[in-house]
Amino acid sequence: MAEPSAPRPPDLVDRDFTASRPDQLWVADMTYVRTWSGWAYVALVLDVYSRMIVGWQIANHMRTELPLNALYSSASLCSVRFDRA
Repeated sequence: MAEPSAPRPPDLVDRDFTASRPDQLWVADMTYVRTWSGWAYVALVLDVYSRMIVGWQIANHMRTELPLNALYSSASLCSVRFDRA
């Protein structure tokens, strides 16, 4: 749970979750599921236009690399580069 007094991240889409073409806007979310052996944490990346899951990762932790790996897996499928090249 977020600290109520913590600064909020910028709203880069201005609460407009519409897209007119694929790969224009992706959103991400994380959740957790109880399993027989403990908790499983899932990070998903969703293409807003197609409503398709374009990337996901599952792990036994909720560290920063979990959503990043979901993003990297989706980016590799869509040929997105993160090095500004």
